[in-house]
Amino acid sequence: MKLSARNVLKGKVVKVVKGAVNSEVIIEMPSGEKLVSIITNTSVTALKLKKGKDAYAVIKASNIMVAVDE
Repeated sequence: MKLSARNVLKGKVVKVVKGAVNSEVIIEMPSGEKLVSIITNTSVTALKLKKGKDAYAVIKASNIMVAVDE
């Protein structure tokens, strides 16, 4: 797999919550951190995503917002 995105994080799918059109996919990193992505049900099926499967969270953004608590 080759991608132009620099942020590619490997983890395991811990949960897939299917909706009418989209699914919420939760991927747990080896550190225990969890990332959540909303993707189409078609993509969930095509990628054969299910609990326990290895998957990559690929993050590509031209803008990243930064916030702090005051």
